[in-house]
Amino acid sequence: MAQKDRKNQSKRGTRSCGYGNTQKHRGAGSRGGHGMAGSKKHKWMHVSKFMPGYFGGKGFKRHTNILFETEAINVGDLCRQIPLLVAAKHAEKTGDKIRINLTDLGYGKLLGSGAVTQKIEVTVNAASAKAVEKVEAAGGSVTVLSPTEKADSAEETS
Repeated sequence: MAQKDRKNQSKRGTRSCGYGNTQKHRGAGSRGGHGMAGSKKHKWMHVSKFMPGYFGGKGFKRHTNILFETEAINVGDLCRQIPLLVAAKHAEKTGDKIRINLTDLGYGKLLGSGAVTQKIEVTVNAASAKAVEKVEAAGGSVTVLSPTEKADSAEETS
């Protein structure tokens, strides 16, 4: 059969295109709606099978005013930065020891990864046990601020 003689070709351009009443194959009504319309009603079987988890909550996100993220630094990174900190006068060298206040630099915690090669005296809000152990083994000391000292230092900076 030639293409021009087929039904769908010969009916093109007519109002009903061979489907009888013009309302039967007209618009989105024959498909059941646009997009996700009817997904809680007549399209529910499709949604529940192929889109699990589409409806409902996905947890929550805490407000940014409430979030408190602590900046941390490893002892190995701190030892590598000592020449730069002394040059920028963020650390002071007294004899063979170097005194650093990490709270003034914006760090909240001292972590224990890396090697300590110099005697350092560190003042910080919090420190891991491994970090304290490594600094003291190298001949230095770690001073952990109490909550009242933290509040006093925060008032001084603001």
